[in-house]
Amino acid sequence: MAHSTRENPFDLDGYLERIGWQGPRRADADTLRGLHLAHLRAIPFENLDALAGRAPSLDPEDLTAKLVRGRRGGYCYEHNTLFARALRALGFGVTLLAARVVVGADRIEDRPRTHMALLVEAPGTPEPYLADVGFGAIGSLLEAVPLRADTEFHDAGRRHRLTRTPHGGPLDLWLLQAWTGESWQGQYAFTPEPFAESDYEVFNWHVATNPRSPFSRRPYVQRLTPRGHLLLDGDRLVETRDDGTVTERKLTGDDEARRVVEAEFGLDVPAGLVLLRGARAS
Repeated sequence: MAHSTRENPFDLDGYLERIGWQGPRRADADTLRGLHLAHLRAIPFENLDALAGRAPSLDPEDLTAKLVRGRRGGYCYEHNTLFARALRALGFGVTLLAARVVVGADRIEDRPRTHMALLVEAPGTPEPYLADVGFGAIGSLLEAVPLRADTEFHDAGRRHRLTRTPHGGPLDLWLLQAWTGESWQGQYAFTPEPFAESDYEVFNWHVATNPRSPFSRRPYVQRLTPRGHLLLDGDRLVETRDDGTVTERKLTGDDEARRVVEAEFGLDVPAGLVLLRGARAS
């Protein structure tokens, strides 16, 4: 049975229909992994609100209207807030985490805590699971994985592992790594400290509106495809297939970018939004 509150009932049926889930509605590890992958296959990652100069709403009703009922996606705060509500409705325990994205960083502490991830507990499982349906990178988890150190996980074809990293603090610092085909690359680091929804309101505003944030300066849209991963990063459209083949092309202007976002990613572009700065919308 779905759990809800009188103030904010969650449309679990609508969410499960949106992600195409027809499996069991049980709070167990198999269901968690299945829901995680189904969510990623159904709802793209995108930053169109931030590109338009506004922080996207994290209000539950607004998230449902945008990601469930609308032809839109979102970035980490939106995806993982929505996923957390769905998991809680199914009976999972969920802790909200704040992580430091370390892709390309020399040191973990060089990056602030700006990424949202989830620690999920399923009744009867000996350890919690790391879940994250909102990481905008090809190194993201496709399925939730146990919070277990130094174990290689194969999640729907990708390879990940978690390590504990010394950092001088009282809590374990966990590092998620992805196999790039040549080496293990750090993705983000986190402690199991719980964060509140109000914390993400501040993170969300900063990431969406800071002029130095990449999400406020260029389109960043990605989705899983039957063949692999599709990414629009600025004017670059990059397809990475499951066999490792990478193809890339440069878009000719804003009109083509709009067509690609609508046709290839299945998203409605907000009226008047210029995707490629310096180009004019038709």
